[in-house]
Amino acid sequence: MSEVNYGPLAGLIGVWNGDKGIDIAPEPKGTGETDYFETITFTAIGDVTNASKQTLSVLHYSQIVSNKASGDVFHHESGYWMWDPSDNTIMHSLVIPRGVAVLAGGTCAAPSSVQDTVTIEVKATDGDKDWNIAQSPFMQNNAKTTSFQHSVTVGNGKLSYSETTMLDIYGRVFEHTDANELTRG
Repeated sequence: MSEVNYGPLAGLIGVWNGDKGIDIAPEPKGTGETDYFETITFTAIGDVTNASKQTLSVLHYSQIVSNKASGDVFHHESGYWMWDPSDNTIMHSLVIPRGVAVLAGGTCAAPSSVQDTVTIEVKATDGDKDWNIAQSPFMQNNAKTTSFQHSVTVGNGKLSYSETTMLDIYGRVFEHTDANELTRG
């Protein structure tokens, strides 16, 4: 069995902790800001072959986000990061326990060395033929996710990300953002 080439995903593998997070979320009468800490665990899964033609390098991840002031968990997300080395396609599939699932995509070439800093960017839009968002009827009618963008930079023992989710909620369209900087645990 050959060694798996995780390409741009290789630097993510491991446990990451960060306490500099800021969540800007919609509230019925405005905006709420929450400082948070979190742990993200990326586990190497190996190669997955689709239809005998496509081979993906796959990481599973779990992200647990807690309110800095209270310690209460307010976001728990899990999913997969996948890389297709044949065309440098990056895929990020995620599920949150609100009745929302996302398959976001982009491209990212493998770094020339594991020590290189890598930035991975993916996006999805409701109704897109390739990178789409699935959501329950309740969420479609009350808090519809219309787009998702995620940028992750990893290198030199640090992981930083910014994420923007456009929501149609409370009678308006809102840009829900999260950002944090983490270090390998």
